[in-house]
Amino acid sequence: MLTLLLRRGLSLKVLRRRVDEAFPREKTQPIMRPDDANVAGNVHGGTILKMIEEAGVIISTRHCNSQNGERCVAVLARVERTDFLSPMCIGEVAHVSAEITYTSKHSVEVQVHVMSENILTGTKKLTNKATLWYVPLSLKNVDKVLEVPPVVYSRQEQEEEGRRRYEAQKLERMETKWRNGDIVQPGLNPEPNTVSYSQSSLIHLVGPSDCTLHGFVHGGVTMKLMDEVAGIVAARHCKTNIVTASVDAINFHDKIRKGYVITISGRMTFTSNKSMEIEVLVDADPVVDNTQPRYRAASAFFTYVSLSQEGRSLPVPQLVPETEDEKKRFEEGKGRYLQMKAKRQGQVDPQP
Repeated sequence: MLTLLLRRGLSLKVLRRRVDEAFPREKTQPIMRPDDANVAGNVHGGTILKMIEEAGVIISTRHCNSQNGERCVAVLARVERTDFLSPMCIGEVAHVSAEITYTSKHSVEVQVHVMSENILTGTKKLTNKATLWYVPLSLKNVDKVLEVPPVVYSRQEQEEEGRRRYEAQKLERMETKWRNGDIVQPGLNPEPNTVSYSQSSLIHLVGPSDCTLHGFVHGGVTMKLMDEVAGIVAARHCKTNIVTASVDAINFHDKIRKGYVITISGRMTFTSNKSMEIEVLVDADPVVDNTQPRYRAASAFFTYVSLSQEGRSLPVPQLVPETEDEKKRFEEGKGRYLQMKAKRQGQVDPQP
């Protein structure tokens, strides 16, 4: 196809411009520094999530303002499952590339790839792939969702596949919003390996450095805090070095504004032989506004693995669910684990 178009007199430069116009792309290349490291010495999973979100918000905001009309800013609504395929090391360059792959009337799908480069050897490796969904909010009224300029698809199948992904994530977001009504309660004198023993919370006052120019929190800031809490839960449970293995869909249910107090709570839900699933809930409290109650702002499931000092995978202490709710969450987590295991093995239906 490329050869045929070139024979018709289209230069490679023109072709590239047409592709970029149809599917806008964004690339960033930060270098990883010591303050980006986790306890194990690799780049913190939350730092990578933050880079992914920054690339997504830039390209989606740029696209949503590409036509004449009311100015807007793109806000993160959801991050699909993100796998940490390979660790990224301090001193490496992170190549973060983002591409818009689908637009609905009021949302943008962005696919992001992260590669690490050892600038001494030139070796590159893929570390992360993620799909994010954004919605454009008016600068005049951030509670107003604007329409998204459409993209041009080279094949009809691309639009149909994108529409299926859009409908699937929309349905799951609504189900998750209604499901996450409970809160994490502290336990008294908990026993090791129980949910109460490792559960953790972080309280954070949202300051100007956490926010966009329009006064609400960057999605990447929230994700980094969520990853930190999940990491604390995992480390408390297994008492070893831990790393993020994957993040199930992160759903952003509502905006968080400057001056709000957020509580990020994490609790263990399921353990397999070598992995831990941790549910993380973000609640926002508008402490200076008596007219608005505390609300659920975001939720997600993080998966961690335990590592030895040499970086080898270790067995995970098995979680001991005590209450009926904990046993129910354990079975739900087991279902998600088996479903993902079956998907990796190419099976249609997971087998227990």
